[in-house]
Amino acid sequence: MSADFTPTAKPIARLIEEFNKLPGIGPKSAQRLTYYILRAPAVEAEALADAIRTVKEKVALCSVCYNITDTDPCSICQDSERDHSVICIVEEPIDIIPLERTTKFKGLYHVLHGVLSPSDGIGPEELKTRELLARLNGGSVTEVILATNPNVEGEATAMYLQRLIAPLGLRITRLARGLPYGGDLEYADDVTIARALEGRQEM
Repeated sequence: MSADFTPTAKPIARLIEEFNKLPGIGPKSAQRLTYYILRAPAVEAEALADAIRTVKEKVALCSVCYNITDTDPCSICQDSERDHSVICIVEEPIDIIPLERTTKFKGLYHVLHGVLSPSDGIGPEELKTRELLARLNGGSVTEVILATNPNVEGEATAMYLQRLIAPLGLRITRLARGLPYGGDLEYADDVTIARALEGRQEM
């Protein structure tokens, strides 16, 4: 390998630094990824760069549910075969994936984009709660499923939402405790999530 490809080369150091910013990627993994890109054919590296660019340019938030999408409204909100009277509230867009994988839920979603966390400076105004209330006041929704994660922040957020929504007279349910306390939907298996959906409880 030529001198241009030493670890002190600025482009290499920069790429390692950028990879290291990704969640779950430590310094050694960042180095491995960087050297993989160096060894890869140019077309492969360009395809990766183009995919990243396209995601930032073409993907936005659905104006209805605030899921990430490349169409507006998103395909779930546009689906006339889904039950538009039931809305499942999740913390992040990634939480929709395991719920959809179960094939058990046929309603719509609303993404909060976070949870209440006073220590991190995240209050109700930082979440998509105003947008949620606007949807619920439309009159077509009869049930709201609170699918925030079963941890301290998720439980606090669920309780806040329950108090917020209760005056509207809607049925409010919470995913059953098939989900382990302290766990995230993202890491739960399909059967556990399906049972949690089926066993959701009134709040």
